[in-house]
Amino acid sequence: MVAAVHHVELWVPELSRALNCWGWVLNRLGWKDGDSWPGGMTWIAPDGSYLVVEQSPAMSADEHDRMRPGMNHLALTAAGRAEVDAIVAEAAHHGWTLMFADRHPYAGGPQHYAAFLHNTDGYELEIVAPTEA
Repeated sequence: MVAAVHHVELWVPELSRALNCWGWVLNRLGWKDGDSWPGGMTWIAPDGSYLVVEQSPAMSADEHDRMRPGMNHLALTAAGRAEVDAIVAEAAHHGWTLMFADRHPYAGGPQHYAAFLHNTDGYELEIVAPTEA
């Protein structure tokens, strides 16, 4: 048996914003729309794992702080450098802001081509290009 992520669930303060920013980037990366219900939605990765966003009435706070204990960021793989660049070019129109612009696309190191994005709700997303041979 291979170890793998089955799913990730994010509780969000505003579902409509999450559908805009998360839905756009996940679809852009080849994830397919999954189930939806009045409080949430899923997107399914090509490998079958999935991501859930849900606006739950049971949340204990109305904002996410990546600097507190818990998830700091989620990193997803792009098809290549061109896809990372295209996502960065389009990100601002979908609620994402480029982080570490002065070091982009090597903010993670000289061999790590990636974009670090931050959305209005405080979530950080890293889009990583596979290492070129």
